[in-house]
Amino acid sequence: MKKWHLEEVLELFDMPFNDLLFKAHTIHRENFDPNEIQLSTLYNIKTGSCPENCSYCSQSAHFNTGLKKEPLKEIKDVLEKAQAAKANGSSRFCIGAAWRGPKDGDLDRVIEMVKEVKKMGLETCVTLGLLKKEQAEKLKEAGLDYYNHNIDTSESHYDKIITTRTFADRLETIQHVSDAGINVCCGGILGLGETVKDRAEMLLTLANMETPPKSVPINQLMQVPGTPLYGADSVDPIDFIRTIAVARILMPTSYVRLSAGRTEMSKEVQALCFFAGANSTFSGDQLLTADNPGLNEDALMFEKLGMVRI
Repeated sequence: MKKWHLEEVLELFDMPFNDLLFKAHTIHRENFDPNEIQLSTLYNIKTGSCPENCSYCSQSAHFNTGLKKEPLKEIKDVLEKAQAAKANGSSRFCIGAAWRGPKDGDLDRVIEMVKEVKKMGLETCVTLGLLKKEQAEKLKEAGLDYYNHNIDTSESHYDKIITTRTFADRLETIQHVSDAGINVCCGGILGLGETVKDRAEMLLTLANMETPPKSVPINQLMQVPGTPLYGADSVDPIDFIRTIAVARILMPTSYVRLSAGRTEMSKEVQALCFFAGANSTFSGDQLLTADNPGLNEDALMFEKLGMVRI
């Protein structure tokens, strides 16, 4: 596996747009069917009261966002959502909870959810915050397919966004997940006030992992009133597409997921993201607490683009 250097990544970001897209699309075609899209559904099983102070998050207890707090869902609610997700074409069901990290009792409840969802023939993914080594091993024993834990941004920009946990904390959790044999889902967010160099460093961190993440979500900030990043400068669509393309070049065999922020993107921007190498997205009208394009809207877009859901 090639180890990249920052100068090389910055050179990719500097390429003429058409040349960058051609390079990324060529690599994409070498590793994937460019007309296939993997769909996941994300369901929030515990809302609000998170002790972390992530400056973008509606669920942080540090900010007054007007979010209604909800306790951990019952397993029957989760299974109903999973069944609906499968019926609507998703191949992976992702469970999210607003915790710094799960308590062992809560983890046991999540493990039961994972086991039951897998019986439906769906891939499983959870995002629960920081994990201990033994917790990752328990999730592996339960049959968990993916664990999501984003690094969000570059290490040098990180403490401007979050101060209640460190960049090293995030990498430690990712290492526990990888060591346990669970597929890593890890990406970042654009629109946090970062520079192009920060974006390059974030992708470099992911690409140079011992095993790059199998799934790489690239999010555009969904601005939430009451959070410190509300009112931040929006991401230029061409810059967002560039980031997707660079991610594809650096991680040729990873699924690059066009994640949060699609409600702010035109179909034309999304189509260029797919051309640049994005081949995964979320299905359904809700991502944790943020809006997402509806099922019918996505189905029409995929039909127009000639893309097949897998």
